[in-house]
Amino acid sequence: MKKGRMFYKTFVPIFLLGVGLAVSFGIYTYFQTVRSVIDSVAEEKRTSITQTKNNLEQKIRTIEYAFNTYSTTSSFGEVVDNPITQKDFAAYREVNSQLNYIATMGLEGAEYTLISLNRNWKISNGTLSYLTTEEKDRLYAQYIDNREKGLFWIKTGSGIRFVNTLPAFSTRKEAIALSDISLGTLNRTMRSEDGARIFILNKQGDLMYDTEQDGPMPGGPQRAKLAEAAGAGEGSGGMIDWEPEGTGKSQLIYSRSSYNNWTYFTVLDQREIAGALQTTRYGLIAMELALILLIAVAAYVIAGYFTKPIRQITHSLPQHASLTPKNEIDWILSSINRLLSEKQSLESLMEAEQPQLETQFVLNLFRSRITADELDHQLKRWGYDGGEARQYVTMLVQLDNVGKRETPDRDVLLLAVNKIAEEIVPAHGRMLPVLLNDNTQATILMFDGLDEAEIRRHMLDYAKRIVRAVKDYLKLSVSVGISRAYPKLLKSREACEMSKQALHQRLNLGKESIIFYADIESVVPGPVLLHYPSELESKLFDAIRIGDEQQVSAALYPLLAEFMKKSRNSMNLEVMLIRLVNNLIQLEQLLGIEVLLTADNHALYHRLLEIRNPEEVERVLVEQVIFPMVRSMEKKTAEQFRCLSEKIAAIVREEYDRELSLELIGERLHYNPNYLSSIFKKEFGTTFSDYLMGYRLDMAKKWLTETDQTVKEIAERLQYHNPQNFIRSFRKKEQVTPGVYRKLRQNM
Repeated sequence: MKKGRMFYKTFVPIFLLGVGLAVSFGIYTYFQTVRSVIDSVAEEKRTSITQTKNNLEQKIRTIEYAFNTYSTTSSFGEVVDNPITQKDFAAYREVNSQLNYIATMGLEGAEYTLISLNRNWKISNGTLSYLTTEEKDRLYAQYIDNREKGLFWIKTGSGIRFVNTLPAFSTRKEAIALSDISLGTLNRTMRSEDGARIFILNKQGDLMYDTEQDGPMPGGPQRAKLAEAAGAGEGSGGMIDWEPEGTGKSQLIYSRSSYNNWTYFTVLDQREIAGALQTTRYGLIAMELALILLIAVAAYVIAGYFTKPIRQITHSLPQHASLTPKNEIDWILSSINRLLSEKQSLESLMEAEQPQLETQFVLNLFRSRITADELDHQLKRWGYDGGEARQYVTMLVQLDNVGKRETPDRDVLLLAVNKIAEEIVPAHGRMLPVLLNDNTQATILMFDGLDEAEIRRHMLDYAKRIVRAVKDYLKLSVSVGISRAYPKLLKSREACEMSKQALHQRLNLGKESIIFYADIESVVPGPVLLHYPSELESKLFDAIRIGDEQQVSAALYPLLAEFMKKSRNSMNLEVMLIRLVNNLIQLEQLLGIEVLLTADNHALYHRLLEIRNPEEVERVLVEQVIFPMVRSMEKKTAEQFRCLSEKIAAIVREEYDRELSLELIGERLHYNPNYLSSIFKKEFGTTFSDYLMGYRLDMAKKWLTETDQTVKEIAERLQYHNPQNFIRSFRKKEQVTPGVYRKLRQNM
């Protein structure tokens, strides 16, 4: 599913923050591990170098101790002071035995020498030789002169040499004891398990030994500084930095001997540390990758969780192609502002349309389309207070005769009558006056705390004033029908029927009649007729309007059959016949023809009421009333049909790209949609819907040829809510789809 910008704006910072923390943690862990590994390796090397130092130092101390002990014996003095010749085998053997004994106590492979300065002889490695004067002087210069100590070690070309001038505690030296330790012996003694480099510096910084003779080694001043730094450190060991030529910076682990002030150094090899860290490095990398993956999943879930309400809001809000915000929040704010603007516009529109809506509410009362649950809410909405003691009366005002005026003129007159009723009856005593049909105006009046006599008096006063005002201002005559008072607005439909029944009597009473239903109740006994077949009557009247005798016959017979079906007694049939004749007279008034409007039209009522045979009733209505009306209409409506049909066609040509239907046109022209449908088909030979679709498809062909509009845009412009319906209609008429039609026209 596609994610919005807010999702990524939430996901990316969380992911980057998590990755940053994970990387920081990994780096910190790595350096801590490196430090730990370095400390561990350094400690291991410190232990190793200390052990090596102790081992070598023990051997050296043994050699020194052995020579010092030997120099204090009486046999040593005797041997050193006596000359040894080749014949003095016993003395030679004693010295050689003593040297072999020392050798067993010292390092294996070391060579031991004893030199007598008094007698100029030297025994070395079991060999007796004599010193020349030059050799003796060289020995004095090398080992005795300018020496503060009589016991010291020096570096030789083949290893290191121990020098002990004897006696040890005398300034007058009589002999020199030498112990030569070869490099091979030192290598065997100093070799470590890891093969690390080891070198030894004395207190002055002189190199005493180095396991790597060819390895990089600092010069004398630098060695002196190393020895000085090691000597200045706390304790007997530690670690210092050094940077030999040709290599990078590294560390030295040292251990200083408190016995002879030698410092033993070993190198902390970075390759060794890198090898120890290799496994750790791979483990940290794997851990970091796992953490980053986990962070990505967590960031995805968190971002999805926190942006889910935003996505739900965006999905529920209407989509606007004109809005191109930076993110969903801006889009939501823009949509909310748009909705608020539309709400304000809708409220303004509702306020402007409030009279029409209130009119519809009153009409719904007359049609019983308001439920008891809705009534209280609707009354409060329109500002009516339904008190418990309130009584309601329905008053109908009907035009008696409008002469030969056209329908629009009649509509204007009826609107004027409605306005007069609105002005005469105070607003607090009525609901909004409405037009009930083409010739009837209706008003519901409200009375609080009045009895029937007082209500009748007020109603008579209002009716007289309305009749007088209509006559004075409009030069018309109207009749008024008034229902009984009723306590519940939900009974407005029955009250309306009462007023209609009262108006049905005006033909007997004459024009400008004011008729109370209570006065004619004895004439029309029983309950008010609420099952009059108005729909069948409407079909009959439509057929009369268009002057079609076949449709008249098809509509009349079901109407009369319904009369017989609903009439359980003769009184009901008589009432329905009277109502039918009254409605036919009103239709004549509206159509402007004269068939029934004669001086003796009352005779028709008596003839119909005296006939007891349904077939005879039907014959009289057909031959003397309806067919004469049809023949009169055939002449009059031919021109009217053409005019109305042309108006409808003109509306189609002008408003084909809007929502259009016969119902909307009928409301505009004040005609029944079924009636308009009949005359349009009769005049144009096709139905209104086919004509509208054909004209729209003609415009579609024009746009496909002359413009670059897409098929979807053309379909929407022609009010096809689904482009597929447009394509099917186009293909049905042109035998090709719109796209193919466009290509064919472009190739021509």
